[in-house]
Amino acid sequence: MAAAKLNLYQKLLEIQKEVIGLGKDGTGNSYKYVTGTKVLSAIKPLMNKYGLLLKTEVLSIENTRQDYATRNNPNKSEILSKLMMRFTWIDVESGEKDENLFGANGQNDWDKGTGSAITYASRYFMLKFFHIATDEDDIDNPERKAQEEAEKNMKQTALDLVKASKMDEAAKNQWTAWINSNTPAAISSQMENLNKQVAAFQS
Repeated sequence: MAAAKLNLYQKLLEIQKEVIGLGKDGTGNSYKYVTGTKVLSAIKPLMNKYGLLLKTEVLSIENTRQDYATRNNPNKSEILSKLMMRFTWIDVESGEKDENLFGANGQNDWDKGTGSAITYASRYFMLKFFHIATDEDDIDNPERKAQEEAEKNMKQTALDLVKASKMDEAAKNQWTAWINSNTPAAISSQMENLNKQVAAFQS
């Protein structure tokens, strides 16, 4: 018996099930965010898998000049672009469509304001549409679990190294206590020193 075909909304639901969380991989203006490249690399293969297209349309643009002063430029000017966009999911197999309006702002140099707004809208539309977690602290974000596992492995690696070494008991106890009371980042920064000390006792 042939498997039942999925309709547009069932296909979108399958994508939502498969992409649970994305860790923030970009930094700008002192804050972290998920880049468009990362979002697209997660969503596009699934769109291809289920035969979906996402049509992007700019319905309206409102540009406003923004003049302000910075430390290096007392006469800085940029364009604030306010866009209203329409994102339409299209099932290429059935022709079904789902239209969604989405507003976005972007501020940048004179020739980049609109592009910034479109980039922002495209990224955040998909994040919000599929309810994708972007906070590393979100319990449902698999990247958080991977990070926790890596941190656990870092600490265990250091403890195993101390245990297997020929250091005297006092040195072992000192290192063990320090490893257990410090963060994986601190442990990582001291791994070179630990390896040197272990090597010194081996000779």
